[in-house]
Amino acid sequence: MDNKIPPWQLKTPIPAIIFDCDGTLSAIEGIDELAKYNGVGLAVQKLTAEAMGTTGITLELYQQRLELVHPTQQQVLALGKQYFAHLTPDVDHIIQIYLRLKKMIYIVSAGLMPAICIFGELLHIPKENIFSVDIQFDADGRYFNFDHTSPLVTRAGKRHIVNDLKTIHTQLIYIGDGLNDLETKDLVTRFVGYGGAYYRKNISDQCQFYINTLSMAALLPLTLTQQEYEMLTADEQALYNRGLAAIHDNTVKYNVIP
Repeated sequence: MDNKIPPWQLKTPIPAIIFDCDGTLSAIEGIDELAKYNGVGLAVQKLTAEAMGTTGITLELYQQRLELVHPTQQQVLALGKQYFAHLTPDVDHIIQIYLRLKKMIYIVSAGLMPAICIFGELLHIPKENIFSVDIQFDADGRYFNFDHTSPLVTRAGKRHIVNDLKTIHTQLIYIGDGLNDLETKDLVTRFVGYGGAYYRKNISDQCQFYINTLSMAALLPLTLTQQEYEMLTADEQALYNRGLAAIHDNTVKYNVIP
């Protein structure tokens, strides 16, 4: 790697990384997958697309989707493994690199807590670092209710969580794909948009950095310092350099703000 530091490369290490889940860590939208099983796929997909790209999440929209889907406890638990089966390429290796470099990893998601926690465990992210929406089932495992008080069922909910995390970490990196993620942009040291699973032009237009490849490899050059690069193994540096190539061939957008 060239000793000259590129203008987009971080100068100081960032101690904490926040990931969105649906459409970011995993290529699927969990509620849409549950909807397919219960015969309401198209109706729910339309609401999800509206929430992610147009209006942001609202309590009313969140409730409307769950009442359409009525997922069972068994379906929600199975979703955790489905998330992992549709893992965004290379993100598991990237998370392991972050953990080896002693960075804290968080998931902040409007997804359903039982599924997100199973997914997080498979990625070696502790439950206490996962913020998601709790769901209740009756004695027969049928959908009963969800946590209406969670900030994550509102458009500004992720902003609320990030504000809380800033009391622990003065510097944060956030990676996400939707409008609710974008709400955090001015709070974090670096916001990286991800469009590999669902490209949204209106999100891309508002991002200084936007990954438009399936692989998350470009996260490494966008989130590590040169000194951290030098701490990587040969295989990790190869992954970093794949991400670097995506930046150089403009499949990753970056606009450096002076």
